[in-house]
Amino acid sequence: MTTFYFIRHGEMDTTMAGRKFYKGFSYNMMTLSEKGISQIHETAKDTRLADAELIITSPFGRAVHSAAILSKDLGVEMRVETDLHEWLADIVNYDFLSDEEAGSYYRCLAENNGHHPEGEECIWESADQMKKRVMAVLDKYKNYSTIIVMCHGTLMQYVLGTEHPENGQIVKFMYAKKD
Repeated sequence: MTTFYFIRHGEMDTTMAGRKFYKGFSYNMMTLSEKGISQIHETAKDTRLADAELIITSPFGRAVHSAAILSKDLGVEMRVETDLHEWLADIVNYDFLSDEEAGSYYRCLAENNGHHPEGEECIWESADQMKKRVMAVLDKYKNYSTIIVMCHGTLMQYVLGTEHPENGQIVKFMYAKKD
């Protein structure tokens, strides 16, 4: 049995949103605000993280920045895991949708408790689809005792079945891969 401590990244610095190359999907490259940096330094003080053997992180800038802070503060190696990314509004074409369209799909996700409505074809990622990709990542680390997973609020909410977490919030998840 492996203990995974899922942590939501710190607050993102959105001051450059829509400028330079932080447009469209590149929005996800943005890193943490000063408040976000402080949030993660504070999270690093949590004694539950003291025995972590590894940090695995989403590839998005806010998560990588958060994981790098934890890595330094805790003296623990970190690795990027592509499939720990945030919820996708379009898993068919992987297009970056307008805020309006993505927001509409997100509302549908929330209104249907993470499930696609019965009989409807949906392009947005369901809770089951998120959970499948995340569990495939966790399966790779079944031989560890304690792992930190730096990721995103919506992912944590629908994969772990918890309330949407605050920035820097830790949620414990015990998992044993079924061989």
